[in-house]
Amino acid sequence: MENTKDLTEHSSRSERKRRDSFGMFDGYDSCSEDTSSSSSSDESEEEVAPLPSSLPIIKNNGQVYTYPDGKSGMATCEMCGMVGVRDAFYSKTKRFCSVSCSRSYSSNSKKASILARLQVTGKPPTKKAKVLQKQPLVAKLAAYAQYQATLQNQVKTKTAVPVEGFSWGNYITSNNLTAAPVTCFKHAPMGTCWGDISEGVRVEVPNTDCSLPTKVFWIAGIVKLAGYNALLRYEGFENDSSVDFWCNVCGSDIHPVGWCAASGKPLVPPRTIQHKYTNWKAFLVKRLTGAKTLPPDFSQKVSESMQYPFKPSMRVEVVDKTHLCRTRVAVVDSVIGGRLRLVYEESEDKTDDFWCHMYSPLIHHIGWSRSIGHRFKRSDITKKQDGHYDAPPHLFAKVKEVDPSGEWFKEGMKLEAIDPLNLSAICVATIRKVLADGYLMIGIDGSEAADGSDWFCYHATSPSIFPVGFCEINAIELTPPRGYAKLPFKWFDYLRETDSIAAPVKLFNKEVPNHGFHIRMKLEAVDLMEPRLVCVATVTRIIHRLLRIHFDGWEEEYDQWVDCESPDLYPVGWCQLTGYQLQPPAPQTARDSQSSSSKQKKKAKSQQYKGHKKMTSLQLKEELLDGEEYNFLQGASDQESNGSASYYIKQEP
Repeated sequence: MENTKDLTEHSSRSERKRRDSFGMFDGYDSCSEDTSSSSSSDESEEEVAPLPSSLPIIKNNGQVYTYPDGKSGMATCEMCGMVGVRDAFYSKTKRFCSVSCSRSYSSNSKKASILARLQVTGKPPTKKAKVLQKQPLVAKLAAYAQYQATLQNQVKTKTAVPVEGFSWGNYITSNNLTAAPVTCFKHAPMGTCWGDISEGVRVEVPNTDCSLPTKVFWIAGIVKLAGYNALLRYEGFENDSSVDFWCNVCGSDIHPVGWCAASGKPLVPPRTIQHKYTNWKAFLVKRLTGAKTLPPDFSQKVSESMQYPFKPSMRVEVVDKTHLCRTRVAVVDSVIGGRLRLVYEESEDKTDDFWCHMYSPLIHHIGWSRSIGHRFKRSDITKKQDGHYDAPPHLFAKVKEVDPSGEWFKEGMKLEAIDPLNLSAICVATIRKVLADGYLMIGIDGSEAADGSDWFCYHATSPSIFPVGFCEINAIELTPPRGYAKLPFKWFDYLRETDSIAAPVKLFNKEVPNHGFHIRMKLEAVDLMEPRLVCVATVTRIIHRLLRIHFDGWEEEYDQWVDCESPDLYPVGWCQLTGYQLQPPAPQTARDSQSSSSKQKKKAKSQQYKGHKKMTSLQLKEELLDGEEYNFLQGASDQESNGSASYYIKQEP
């Protein structure tokens, strides 16, 4: 079997001014009570200062939305029939009031696909087989919040039907696909100690082409690697691929050459080729001389890399998935492959849960909210339950150190940011509050609640916030403020109209790690709109360190922008290795039913943005940067290389 073309990597890196850390999606769906680090987490919730009264407001189900031009627009959900503010509805089409309604509606033509993604078997990813009733992290929509109780009653009668038969091996072989290497995922098991495991490495594996009643082994060579999975061929078959098989390299049945001799296990050639040689010992000596195999301590390293410091009954602070503007206390219920099932402390029946990785920026040690001035929901439980204890602070992912003493972010500055409530969009955004330790409260222009309840928290070094002009330079569609009528959107005009300034380019994180991802690589990725689901996915775009993740079999509107070092991305075979439930791609019938609607959406999209004239790099430099000489690198979109090229390089005088 021919290997796919070699993937080149550029080793050069730009100079780093800050220490390395996990450059993860810093999507804290929360907002702050106070910018002071001394604010108390024991305080009850207070009202956040309203936005300027000059902005027209629209009230919807108790939630207040502001629009720069006063245009509201109403919409009716095609799934549940609820009427609400159109701009508060989900996705660009505004057909549904929530993610769950959108996907429930799709079940009429994609029932098998829906059930495939939402299947629940046993503990991972949930203890009870309930479909869609869990309010996702991204419950931004005011209408969705009001409708949640009704939706829960409707879906309790639905049952998840497991979809059997998906095989990564067959999927990759039949479509000649390439998977992202394990070394791309530093947070995953063996991510930092994978070594030079590659095609040609020999291993000892069970011999399934044998009629003996006992378990015997034989030598096999790796023909193709796909994440943790390897396509193996028994020694002696030469170019015959008829008995090739896929196996997880980290599985318990794969051993380095010499293991059988040390363990007293028999090596028996496969029955199909037993007649080819009379002296198999001499054959093996000849074939294995100079060949590579697994390190002798490989299985021990695998075991050690799958030891996780978080334990059940540990208490943490985590984003409140029902209210974006605060965190609350949750307790670790289970740990699977480093992913935590957290149960909110006040949940009596333990069904009010939230899934995230242990290195997620959404979880923090007890007392974090108080230390930086982040809004916090005080628990009704006055004391810890028996056996519960606070997780040590050193277990949590560290953010890069920053120095806000000099020029720093200020309230009112404009920027571009990934909307954590719609991860397919990069939007016009504003810094609403500056917290301690480098944290910022961000609001999406044009759709903010007047009380700031939908602000969310990014760290200043987050790879999910960008300077003004980032999308234009990298050929990414920038989502303008909802209700903003002056299209095509131009930053210079918008800054002048809003009497605001752009955040200085030099304050943003410009580090681009040599991540190793390439377009069309396969992987397993968390659907951050439903964070309990891990799905078959593909890298479709690479913008420096930013990856566009597509969920196989689903429309592009469900794609998500994710950082290359996100702990929510995993190698092919991760679910099999850890015992987590993998959600397979949508079946072919579902893909066929999507084609006509997708074409219509693309046509409407092209008409909507037809005639939009992009600003040049020179215009951006002159109009937005106050004469500060920055040269935006052109042509970096969808780059196949991933070296040290920065988004922006400062010109020396």
